[in-house]
Amino acid sequence: MSETVKLQKFIADSGLMSRRAAERKIAEGDVTVDGVTAHLGDRVDPEAARVAVGGRDITRRTGTHTYIMLNKPAGVITTMKDEDGKKRRTVAELVSDVPARVYPIGRLDMFSDGLLLLTDDGELANALCHPSGNKEKIYRVTLRGRVGDGALRALASPMTITEADGREYALAPCTVSLISASDTSTVIEMTLREGRNRQIRRMCEKLGLKITRLTRISEGGISLGELPPGRWRYLTEDEKSALLRAER
Repeated sequence: MSETVKLQKFIADSGLMSRRAAERKIAEGDVTVDGVTAHLGDRVDPEAARVAVGGRDITRRTGTHTYIMLNKPAGVITTMKDEDGKKRRTVAELVSDVPARVYPIGRLDMFSDGLLLLTDDGELANALCHPSGNKEKIYRVTLRGRVGDGALRALASPMTITEADGREYALAPCTVSLISASDTSTVIEMTLREGRNRQIRRMCEKLGLKITRLTRISEGGISLGELPPGRWRYLTEDEKSALLRAER
C-alpha cells in the first residue's frame, strides 16, 4: 500500500480540475471512492483507489505537467464550459488543440483581453489562485477622455470596494503609471498584487472613470509579449520556473 493523499489532491493531480473545485465536488456528494460517496477529509491510496467524479472514473496524472499562455480576446469567457447555457465562446475552444486537459489559473473577465495562464497542474493552480499568493499582475488600461493627475493618484491609493453581497474590502495600494494622454483617451498601466473580482473595473467605476479597454500584459513575471489574440503557446523553462517561484 502506498502513502495516502488527500482526495482533493488526487483529483487535482488528475488534471480534471483545481483542488478547490474538487473540494466543492466532494462537498456536493459528486465524488465516490471505490463506489462509496466520499466526504471532505477523506484520504485515498493513489495506487489502488478507484475515484470517480460525476460517475466518471479518473486517474492520477504522473510525469510532467503542461503550462501554456493564451492571449484571450475580449468576448470570450474564462471557463471550459458555458455553465449558463448561453452558448458563449469559451477559452476551451481556443486551446482545444493542446494535447492535455488544461484549465485556467484564475480569471480574466469576459470583456477584458490579454494574458491567461492555463495548466493541468492542480496543486500549482490552487496555490497561485489563493488570495495570499501576492502574484504581481500588470494591466494596460485605456480610459475615456483625459484623466487628471488627481484621479490617477486616487486610483493608486488605498481604496474600499463593496462586493455584491454587501461586504466591504480594503484594497492595498497599487502602482499606476501614465503611458499616454489625449483629449479622447488616457492609457495607463496598473500593477496589482491582489485579485478581487473585477477589481480594476470597480475601482475605476468608483472614481467615475470609464474603461474602454482592459488588457492583462503580465502575470507573475510572465509577459504576454507579441502573442497574437486567440493564440496560445507553451511556457518556456524560465517562465515555468517563475511560476513555481510564485507558488512558494
